[in-house]
Amino acid sequence: MDTNNAMKEPIAILSSESLAQALGELRPKLHRYCARMTGSVIDGEDVVQEVLVKAIEAFSEAEPIVNAEGWLFRITHNAALDFLRRRARQDALLAEEALDMTADPVSTSDDRLTVTASLRTFMRLPTSQRSTVILRDVLGYSLGEIGALLDSSLPAVKAALHRGRARLREIATEADERPLPVLADAERARLLDYVSRFNARDFEGLRDLLADDVQLELVSRFRRRGRDVVQNYFGRYRERQDWQLVPGLVEGRSAVIVQDASSRAVLYFVLLAWAGEQVSDIRDFRYARYAMEGAELFVAA
Repeated sequence: MDTNNAMKEPIAILSSESLAQALGELRPKLHRYCARMTGSVIDGEDVVQEVLVKAIEAFSEAEPIVNAEGWLFRITHNAALDFLRRRARQDALLAEEALDMTADPVSTSDDRLTVTASLRTFMRLPTSQRSTVILRDVLGYSLGEIGALLDSSLPAVKAALHRGRARLREIATEADERPLPVLADAERARLLDYVSRFNARDFEGLRDLLADDVQLELVSRFRRRGRDVVQNYFGRYRERQDWQLVPGLVEGRSAVIVQDASSRAVLYFVLLAWAGEQVSDIRDFRYARYAMEGAELFVAA
């Protein structure tokens, strides 16, 4: 991993015309940070979308932006903290004592441990440790860059990094005794009905499952509401014969998992919500496959 060149070639000074391009290019990277900060690929995407709105709103009043990536990451970090405060999980952990020490260089074992750590594991770190470890060991920023992004002193950054890495090593030795997720019978039946119709290419039957006020989000593309509009969504899948769906869970939420029909490789997921026996909400990650990284995904038998 190159840990010294994360921001050596920043995007050029932003103009209103280049803002959308910059947001699109950095979106997967912003999601990697937000998913680990929130402990969820789904919540991470919610924060990213909040960042996009905040960035567009702030741009008109901002001073000339020399380092677009740094500017966006400061917005992202603050948005993630706001999310955590709203979720009220980390209030007691926001303040960290600064220690004046030299940072230990990232070792091969630390590097491997951080990359393979689950999102749930990152949530067990205090907020400042979590953000520092992610920025350093996952995204490759230098200590100086992290201090600038987080508006933190170098000793504080070094201390948070040292403690965060140490805690990750401790967690790695602990047994994971969480039970496997299980689909409730009623939820399994609804999902099986949905995937059976899809795999049979019965798109008229799928349209029958839609609630009148169904909401659709094709993540990173658009949002639609209402059965008359959303039913056209299935036409995009009519052209694809090489995908099949299976019922499953993503972070404990009801979902259909999209697989390659031949290899059974998991491609992405679609979250579904129900109102009775009708689909009330569809959140399709077809164009946001970066959300697959670190997702706790369970494919039902």
